[in-house]
Amino acid sequence: MLADMSSPVLSIAQMRDWEEATWAGGQTQTEVIRRVGLSLAQIALRLTQTQDLILILAGKGHNGEDARMAREHLSGRRVELLDIVDPQADLARLLAQLAQRPALVIDGLFGIGLDRPLSAGWVKLVESLNEAKVRVLAVDVPSGLDADSGQPQGAAVEAAITLTVGAPKQGLMTESAWPYVGRLEVAGEVGLKPGPPASSLYCTESGDFRGFPPTRKVATHKGSYGHLAIIAGSPGYHGAAVLAARGAQRAQPGLITLHTLDAVYHPVAAQLQAVMVAQWQPAVKLAASYTAVLLGPGLAAVEFTDQMKILARSFWRDSALPLIVDASALDWLPLDPVVRNTIRVLTPHPGEAARLLRLTIAQVQANRVNAVREISRRFGNAWVVLKGHQTLIGRGTGEVFVNLSGNPHLAQGGSGDLLSGYIAGWLAQPAMRSDVLNTLRFAVWQHGAVADQLQAARPNWTVEDLAEALGSQMP
Repeated sequence: MLADMSSPVLSIAQMRDWEEATWAGGQTQTEVIRRVGLSLAQIALRLTQTQDLILILAGKGHNGEDARMAREHLSGRRVELLDIVDPQADLARLLAQLAQRPALVIDGLFGIGLDRPLSAGWVKLVESLNEAKVRVLAVDVPSGLDADSGQPQGAAVEAAITLTVGAPKQGLMTESAWPYVGRLEVAGEVGLKPGPPASSLYCTESGDFRGFPPTRKVATHKGSYGHLAIIAGSPGYHGAAVLAARGAQRAQPGLITLHTLDAVYHPVAAQLQAVMVAQWQPAVKLAASYTAVLLGPGLAAVEFTDQMKILARSFWRDSALPLIVDASALDWLPLDPVVRNTIRVLTPHPGEAARLLRLTIAQVQANRVNAVREISRRFGNAWVVLKGHQTLIGRGTGEVFVNLSGNPHLAQGGSGDLLSGYIAGWLAQPAMRSDVLNTLRFAVWQHGAVADQLQAARPNWTVEDLAEALGSQMP
């Protein structure tokens, strides 16, 4: 079921149709521009401090009008407005303003209507802006970027944040666009009516999770919330097992048992209190009380590789339990059918996805949605969480969701282990399995949103800090 707040990812043609339906319904362009300007100003105020200089670059189209409208809401800031029509004539004025080192530049030069390469004068102006290395907030799309293909039209503004209007444009989801888009945010409530066109690709919004996860009943006990088994950790990688367990704890399943190799049992057990820790041997059988299994974190140096592969394949084919597979264990899975209506979740990063599909990383990144669907189809229509910038969640059929929370500082060892544990901790709970897609989306969003919260508080946070705060960000 789609959440009410989720934004569809649209083509330029779909966006134009939506706008035309809005004007036909009686809404005015002036009112939409007013709302976009207010949304821009709110972000600009968040990014700056009192008396900071904000430079607004306004072209002659609607993006320029949006940017100009933000000006009246920027109280407490010094604001300079440059209306740029002739890039060659206006370049000197731009350079003079950039020399003052504005705290923020609002880019309202070009929008989705740009349908041809930029002239030499515009290329020079855009390159001069990029060379200044100032923080840029782009309106709808970074100027010069094709909103359908994600390719620069000769040059494109390198934004720190892009506030896309109404709904995200499909070009902003491509790897080629990421260096220009920066962090993508959506101004959804700008008065476009009726609702947007349907799509097969949606962006997760924080508002999707209001009232989720459901409130626990007063009269309850740990047996109501499942028992997660984690099989993780090997020499040199025992920290991954600990982080996966801590991630699972933040989802608060009733019980967690971590099975780890004898060689790392003592350092793992010494770091965990509420989590039960057991020594894994090939002959060990997992308890019948388990309600989900996580397999893979920190198993790169497994001394029982053949036996572990047999275990992974057996679980994959035959177990009725939810199975979450991460890291090295992804390479052990068979292309066999699974038990009907069972939950299978794969959490590859792009390199692991490339191995699963026998492609290059570049081929995976060139069409990440297709990679999600192909991995799912090969592995029993499993759910796939394709990690990385703009993490994708989906499977072979149905909607695929893009996660926009998170930041580059998640690129630390152990971040993925923490996420897989957090996902598994939720799916071990019977009540959280009625809507697997929403549960996965929530876990991924929460992981990124907490990273954003940490980054706003201090720049040198660690994965251990993330483990401590995971689950604390409210929708």
